[in-house]
Parts: sequence; structure tokens; C-alpha cells
Amino acid sequence: MPASVERVRSVAELGALVRRARKAMKMKQSEFAAHAGVGRRFVSELEGGKPSLEFDRVMACAQAAGIDLTARLRSR
Repeated sequence: MPASVERVRSVAELGALVRRARKAMKMKQSEFAAHAGVGRRFVSELEGGKPSLEFDRVMACAQAAGIDLTARLRSR
């Protein structure tokens, strides 16, 4: 997957990005879960956009997928 910058405003959008990265890695959810150190169900919930997930596990999945997350304060 070529490097790109995408604005993510919801868990659903981040989950979709993780799913695209996982599929580009040609991994099943169970394989990706083992790679990320989380359970397969968690990967399924993240990819499905479940709004109440543990942030540290979300970060583990993003890192395993090769996704860097950057936070920026918006100007008012």
C-alpha cells in the first residue's frame, strides 16, 4: 500500500483503514490479531467501527498495520 495521508474522524474510518492495510498484507483477521497482539474479535470490532474500544489495543493494531497516527490541535 503506497504511503498516503488520510484524515480519520471516527473509529469506523480508522477501522476501515486498518482493514485495507491488513488485506494489503494478505492476512486473515486471526493472523493480523496475532501479529498485533490482540484477539481476532477485537480486530473484527475495530474493523466494524465499534465506538468503545481500548485505545492501547487500537494503537497496537494501527502500529501492526503500519499506520502512524498524528494528533494536531485545530486553530479556532
